[in-house]
Amino acid sequence: MRRTAAAGHSAPMPLDDLALLERLAAALAAGLLIGLERGWRARALAEGARVAGLRTFGLIGLLGGLASLLGQAEAPGQGLPVLAAAFLALGLVLAAGYWRATAASRDLSATSAVAALVTFGLGAAAGAGELAVAGAGAVIVALLLGTKPQLHRLVGRLERRELLAVLQLLLISLVLLPVLPDRGLGPWQALNPYRIWWMVVLVAGLSSIGYFAIRLAGPRRGLLLTGLLGGLASSTATTVALARRAASAKPEGLAPPRLLAAGILLSCAVMFPRMLLVSGLIAPALLPLLAAPLLAAGLAAAAVALWAAAGGGSAPEKPAPQEPAREEAAVRLEAENPLELGTALKFGLLLAAILLGTEALRRWVGNEALYLIAAVSGLADVDAVTLSFSALVADGAALPALAGGAILLAAGVNTAVKGALGMALSRGRLWSWLAGGLGGALLAGAAAMLGQRLFVPA
Repeated sequence: MRRTAAAGHSAPMPLDDLALLERLAAALAAGLLIGLERGWRARALAEGARVAGLRTFGLIGLLGGLASLLGQAEAPGQGLPVLAAAFLALGLVLAAGYWRATAASRDLSATSAVAALVTFGLGAAAGAGELAVAGAGAVIVALLLGTKPQLHRLVGRLERRELLAVLQLLLISLVLLPVLPDRGLGPWQALNPYRIWWMVVLVAGLSSIGYFAIRLAGPRRGLLLTGLLGGLASSTATTVALARRAASAKPEGLAPPRLLAAGILLSCAVMFPRMLLVSGLIAPALLPLLAAPLLAAGLAAAAVALWAAAGGGSAPEKPAPQEPAREEAAVRLEAENPLELGTALKFGLLLAAILLGTEALRRWVGNEALYLIAAVSGLADVDAVTLSFSALVADGAALPALAGGAILLAAGVNTAVKGALGMALSRGRLWSWLAGGLGGALLAGAAAMLGQRLFVPA
C-alpha cells in the first residue's frame, strides 16, 4: 500500500493499488447484494424504521474489506486484533439496533443482524483476496434470505421422522464414513466397508430426491409428475400404488387407466437412466456398454407413456360432473423413506450379501454365476445388483462385458416383474398399456444391445 510520487507530481496508480481496489469493490458488491434483498423485504417500512438496508449492508461489506486490508498492513501476526475489533464494534452497533427494534415492534427475528455479521465476514474474505468465496457466499446468503417462504413451507411439511432420518444418515455418513476401513475384509476380501456405505449413501441420495419431491409437490400435482418423481424414489412402489388406484377406480373414470399406466411407465422409464448414472459413477468402463440399451429402453417406455397421456389409442374419458377432473392425481405412494437409518442399513446388508455371494459363486462356479445372481436379485431390486457388479468392474474382479450383461439382465427381469405386478394389482385394467410400454422397452433395449454387439467393435 505504498505510493511513490515525485515532488509536485502524482504518480500513476501501481498495480498493487488496483488489486486492492478490486478487493474493496468485491467487498462492497457482496454487501450490496445482500442489502438488496434485505432492503426489498423491508421496502414497506418508513425511512429509518429498519436497522439495516441496502446502503448499510454495502457499508458493512466495505468495512469488512477495509478491516482485512488494515490488518494485512500490520506486522505479521498483528492483523487479527484489527479485524476482531472491527467485528466487535459492528456487533455492538447491531445489538443496540436489534434491542431498539424488538422493543418497538416485538419482532424477535435476528436474521438481519446475523446476515450483517456474515456480510462483514464476506467483506473480510474479499479483502484477503478470496474474491470467489466472497462472491459465492453473497449469492448463497441472498438466496437463503430471499427463499424464506419456501423454506418455512418445507419445514412445515417435513415430518419429525423424516427430519430424524436425514440427521441420522448425515451423522453416520459424515462421521462414520471417513473412519471406515477402505480395504477388503471378510472371506476373499470381498467386503469393503467404506465402499459399501458410500454406495448406500449414493443410492439413498438419489432416491431421496424423488421421495422429497413427491412430498413437496403433494398428492394432487398430476399422475405424470407422480410417476416421474416416483421413479427416482422407487419405481416398484410407484407401480404398486398406481396399479391399486386403477383397480379401485370409479366407473365414472376419474382416474383413466391410460393416465395411471402413463404414470407407471414414466416411473419405469426413469429407472434405466438412473441405473446408468449409478453404474457410471462406480465404474466408468461400463458406460459404453450400458448407455445404448438402457437409454433405448427408457426412451421406449417414456414414448408409450406420453402417447397414453395424450389419449392415443382410446376415446377421451369424461370426468364425472360432480367431481373435479384433478381427482385423478390423488395417489399416495407408500415408499419407504430412503434416508431412514433402518432402510439404509437393510440396503447395506443386502448389498454386502450380494457382494459376498457373487464372489463365492464366481470362485466356485465361474463368472457365469453372475447371470444367475443378476436374475434372482432383479426380482426385487436393481440398485443392489447394479452397485455390486459395478464394484467388481472397478476392482478388476470382473470384465465390463460380463458385468454389463448381468446388469442388463437384472434390469430386464425387474421390468418384467413390475409389468406383472401392475397387471395383477390393476385386475387387468392396465395390461394393454403395460404390455406395450414395458414390452417395447425390453425389445428396444435388446435391439440396442444386439446392434451394439454387431456393429460396434469391442
